[in-house]
Amino acid sequence: MGYSESRDAITAQIKEQADIVQIIGESVDLKRAGARFLGCCPFHGEKTPSFSVHPGQQFYHCFGCGASGDVFSFMMKHHNMDFPTALQTLAHRYQIELPERQVSQAEQEKERLRKAMYAINEKAARVYREYLLHAKGAGSARAYLERRGIPLAVQEKFQLGYAPAVESSGWNFLGSTLQGEEAAAAEAVGLLVKKEDTGRTYDRFRDRILFPIFDAKGRISGFGGRIIGEGQPKYMNSPESPVFDKSRLLLGLFQQAADIRTRQRVVLVEGNFDMVSMVVHGCPNVVAPLGTALTRPQLKLLRHYTDNAILLFDGDTAGIKAAVRAVPLFLAEQMSARVALLPPGHDPDTFIREKGLEELERLLDAAMPLAEFALARMIEEHGLTLDGKGRIVEELRPLVLAAASPLQRSVVIAHFSEKLGMDARQLNDLLVENTPGPPELLPPVFPRNESSRILLEGRRDLRLNGHQKRLVSYMVRYPGHFSRLEEAGLRPLLAEGVGEVLFLQIKALYTRNPQFEPEELLAVLPEGEERALVVEIQLATKAASETGISSGTEEELAELLGWLKKQELEERKKKVFAELVNVSGDASDERDRLLLEVARINQELHALNEGS
Repeated sequence: MGYSESRDAITAQIKEQADIVQIIGESVDLKRAGARFLGCCPFHGEKTPSFSVHPGQQFYHCFGCGASGDVFSFMMKHHNMDFPTALQTLAHRYQIELPERQVSQAEQEKERLRKAMYAINEKAARVYREYLLHAKGAGSARAYLERRGIPLAVQEKFQLGYAPAVESSGWNFLGSTLQGEEAAAAEAVGLLVKKEDTGRTYDRFRDRILFPIFDAKGRISGFGGRIIGEGQPKYMNSPESPVFDKSRLLLGLFQQAADIRTRQRVVLVEGNFDMVSMVVHGCPNVVAPLGTALTRPQLKLLRHYTDNAILLFDGDTAGIKAAVRAVPLFLAEQMSARVALLPPGHDPDTFIREKGLEELERLLDAAMPLAEFALARMIEEHGLTLDGKGRIVEELRPLVLAAASPLQRSVVIAHFSEKLGMDARQLNDLLVENTPGPPELLPPVFPRNESSRILLEGRRDLRLNGHQKRLVSYMVRYPGHFSRLEEAGLRPLLAEGVGEVLFLQIKALYTRNPQFEPEELLAVLPEGEERALVVEIQLATKAASETGISSGTEEELAELLGWLKKQELEERKKKVFAELVNVSGDASDERDRLLLEVARINQELHALNEGS
């Protein structure tokens, strides 16, 4: 058995042995409620318990925020672990031996170097922090932080430090304290820079307030430095290295993760001191990219904690452009994003210091959905003339094509078409023209309605009507009957919202294995509304079986098939009536044929109603 197969077997063994109630109960106060346990969700702030743990099925689900999963996903999400760490932690807990993966000498050396890099960053952070706190040469830095209103407690939280100016400590303040492997590691992470001509090293950071940049595990990956005297650049980051990739890190995320998860919202600002100042003034769920445009890896990081983001940017041209550039990223990650623009002359730091937290919260609450914001700016720039619409369509194409699913893409197109006064299908054709890939992969477009608005903001509408809910519930509970429902015309009745998403997932599973288990559907659904609905259906089914309430599958299936047949007939009748309206006055034979067709449809409907 290979390493991956062996690990999969051990993963299954751990799931079988793990006591999910005991593991979650160490972090959440759980109380028994029948066959399940209830408590307040650890992933969002709540006072009324909506977090449910099911020992029989070995999974948890929160009806408040939709978080759902097994013992591994709980360890990863609550304790901020990756999967290998969660696997090791649980294997150790249940005394299960993990297979050893064969590691080459080159890989061992690479890992040794990475550890040395993290270690030298940790040491440098301590050196710079101590210098800021106690050194005479750091007086100007302490005064600078005091002027900016950053108290010692917040400085400590972010482990701010100071790299002294050349006048105070020469060119080699940090380098003079390092030798051998430490000096080599410092050069590898860019703390020291080697001169080409002499081979001597000097400090990269000088006369700068330093922000250690932590990864999700709390390791210092690099530094961001803000100069306090004259000179450029104003901000400087560590260079790229095996432990520092600024496109995959966010300043403040490690320290603010718990607040972001509790509030289920993250505020993104552009500057390091903007982030720190907002924390000082009572807004702790804030992070900052590292002087660069947002990236998908950064959003993937944020999704571990929340699906809701607000971009708080300056109201100048640069801020507007930054917000518009971010639209495809949020669509691709299916995150809800809104944008709040600051008044002229303000950045987040000056705004919260002068206006206060309450005014900032009002600004954030009034933030505009990001995709709508982008379209509004395009209309403002180009207008709604024929030429203007053409330019807008060109700018919309990368936004629309970034949508993560056909359903989301359809909703975005439907929304944009309404705003532009264009036919949705026409806009769809224009946006996908010359797009690589076969045209059959492009999504169908359906009319905009309330669920479109909700999906555009990053959330899907769960409000199916009564029969739609029953159809989805039946598909989930009895996937083996899927083909009969599909043949009876199921899909057109689930043409939007979570219904179609589940239809497509179930169809894919059914195609591979007509006898697949309902639990397999949960395995392929990411956290979100579809998964929450499936869990809700499974819980309701279990509760019904525990109380002896159940419906015969064949009887229920017959009822649903009958309803689907009625819908098909009603749709046919509408089409016939539409044809009757267009029949000319002298086409009596055609009118008689259509009236006869209506009579036949009514007979079929009557027979179905009599039989039901």
